[in-house]
Formats: sequence, structure tokens, C-alpha cells
Amino acid sequence: MKQNGVDRTPQAQSAVVIHPVRPRSASLRGPEARLAEAVGLAQALDLEVRDGLVSPLRTTTPATLFGSGKVEELKAYRDAHEADVMVVDDDLTPVQQRNLEKAWDAKVIDRTGLILEIFARRARTREGKLQVELARLAYERSRLVRTWTHLERQRGGFGFLGGPGETQIEADRRLLADRIARLKADLEDVRRTRGLHRASRKRAPFPTVALVGYTNAGKSTLFNRLTRAEVLAQDLLFATLDPTQRLVQLPDGRPAILSDTVGFISDLPHELIEAFRATLEEIQAADVVLHVRDIADEETAAQAADVHAVLKQLNIAADDPRMLEVWNKLDLVPEADRPELVTRAGRMGERVVAVSAETGEGVDVLLARIAAKVDDVPEVEADLPAGDGGALAWLYEHGRVVRRDDQNDGGVHVAVRLDDQALGRFERLFPDAQLRPAAQ
Repeated sequence: MKQNGVDRTPQAQSAVVIHPVRPRSASLRGPEARLAEAVGLAQALDLEVRDGLVSPLRTTTPATLFGSGKVEELKAYRDAHEADVMVVDDDLTPVQQRNLEKAWDAKVIDRTGLILEIFARRARTREGKLQVELARLAYERSRLVRTWTHLERQRGGFGFLGGPGETQIEADRRLLADRIARLKADLEDVRRTRGLHRASRKRAPFPTVALVGYTNAGKSTLFNRLTRAEVLAQDLLFATLDPTQRLVQLPDGRPAILSDTVGFISDLPHELIEAFRATLEEIQAADVVLHVRDIADEETAAQAADVHAVLKQLNIAADDPRMLEVWNKLDLVPEADRPELVTRAGRMGERVVAVSAETGEGVDVLLARIAAKVDDVPEVEADLPAGDGGALAWLYEHGRVVRRDDQNDGGVHVAVRLDDQALGRFERLFPDAQLRPAAQ
């Protein structure tokens, strides 16, 4: 960006990333993997990461998290790298964050603040922006509007990484409370609207399929492969934030509604889970839930555990009959290991499919599995008179035609799966069609 012929493009802020390892940590993944993920989060925020380190904690210190000696050591580490920002891959209390900023003479951002800032930058729809702002304000409320001040209106944006001062605290508290109340009311409207949309889709009726998974597991690439859409798909944490819905054609012609949702991550801030409940309700209401896993990632088991932890908060168990595991990124698995992996997926029965969303390998099998899961509705047979193309088209659109026989007199005999609502509508719309239960 240029002003008066001078380049005013802001320089990326430099950062170092610290992953503290708490005593008796219950994390399923190693500290180096956690550090690498934190570096990825910082890079997703356009920070210039100069270095990162794992810092074991013997005990946690209430005032600064780290002991005094470690605080001094990390100050020297920050000075050596001339970092503007210190990213601490842990949840800091407001007191700890403030004390560390004073000790290190640098901006300090914790894991929750980092994720919230990424979400704030990525939200595009009104709903997404509402949800992110509610989560952000819930986080800021405990910090006495440390970064949400009247100065925000002057510089724009959310400002986690910049901005001075703690001024007019009492006035800001009231502003926060009022803004949170308004956001909750707006999101309640979103919930009601989504509920109406879901009810409308049930009357259609198309089955609904929701994609869930760890961030960067390849959900958007799979979404594009299944729907031929062009949703943003990048090798980037939280590349997709706002939910997207498209029709996907299942085998034998029946359509379904496919939803791409926000990626999960370990220690997902509870503020985000609460704020995104309106969107996550789409998963609860889905007929099929596809849990997309990056099977080429050595941390795939730990990532799956993190996804199940979030789903549990939505009352969706790991063994929910609607769940189908999709082992994605088969193309990134070493070629020598691929056959064994496909065989292992096969031994796990109908609940696992190995695919490559990038190349399309295994996608036909996945579509067939989805169709089988939504086919737990009665099969009926219909004899349609000659010239009744409207009834036949309606069955193809709202049911799943599994057999079709064209008769010599121009009529059509079909076997079709219809749920109770669709069956009732068909009988009202096309009374001349002869329906009977399918022959066993």
C-alpha cells in the first residue's frame, strides 16, 4: 500500500513460540509436535516466526506461569531474536499475561488469544463474524478489555497484536456487557433461522452429511471433490471457517446436502465451542457424520481423540451409528505402506474408508457407504402409468431409485427408497401411482 508515493505496507511482526510442558501433562502427542502446531498457528496469523522452543515446567507459578529463573532465560531468548511477540502455547491468566509482558518487554499472546485472532481474520459471513466476536469478548471480559479499547475504532480490526492502554475500565466493562448481550440475541436469531432451514430441508427431504475433523485434515478438498465446488482449500490451519453447504449426488441419483464445518484443534477454546454452537448444531442434526482424518500425519490418533472430545460436548459419541471415519491423504502415505493401510481400513468394516481427496482414490467407495447409511428407510415398488414423467422425476429427486424397469406399454416399474414424509407427499401428489411394499 502506498501513500503519497511512499510504501506504507506494514511489516510482519516477528515472534518466537514457546510450548510449556506442564507437570504430569496428559497430552497424547509429544511436545515437539505441539510446538510445531503452535508455530503453524502463529504463521497462520502472518507472524514471522524466528524460532520456537519446548520449555518443561517443574511447577507452575501463579504470577508468571514460569519460574523467575526461566522468565529471565526467556527474556534473553526474546532479546537474542529481537522478537516483537512472544507466543505462549498455553492458556495464560490475565495476571500472568500482564506480568510476562512487563518482564519480557514484548507483546504476549496465549493459545486462546492466538486462535481467536485467526478466527477473527478468517470469518467472512455475518454469522461467522458474530460467533467470533462473541467468543472474543468472552475472552476479553476476564482481561478487563485489555485489548478492546476505544482506540480500536481508530485503528480498526480486533487488535490482539497491537494497541496500548487500559483506560476507562468501568465504562468498557459496561460496553462489553451490553455488546455481549446484543451478540447473544443476534446469535439466538441465527439459531432460530438455522432451525427453520433444517426443518425445511427435512421436508424436502434430502439427507444431510456433515464433514468434521481436525484442522487441515483435508475436509475442504474432500468437499470440493464430492460436490465439484471450489471452496478454499489450502495447506493452512483454519483455512475454512464459515460453514458451506452444497448438494452432492449419491449413487443411483439421490442427492444429499453436504456441510463443510470449521476444523477442530486440541484444547479448542471453550469460548469458541459455546459461540459456535449455532453452527455445530448442524453436526448434531446430520444424518451422516464424516470424521475426516489426515491418516498420513503421525499425530493422527491424537488428533482423532481431540475431535472426539469436542464431539462429546455435542453429545455425539465416537461409536455413534451415524459416524463414518474417512482416512484421507492416502496419496501422502509412502507407497510401500499404502496396501497395508487400505487392508487395515477394510478390516474395520463399514465404519472406515481410506481415500485421497486429492487424487479421487476411494471416493466412489465413500459415496456408496454414505448412500448405504441414508438408506435405512423402507423400499417400496411403484407402477407409474405411461406419460407420467413428473412422478418418476419426483422419485429420482426425493428418494433413491434402486431399480427401474421400462414396460412395453410405456409405463415404468421402479423400486425406490423413501422415508415416511416423502412417501406421504408422493401419495398425495401422484394418487394414480400404484405403491406397494417391495418384495422381499
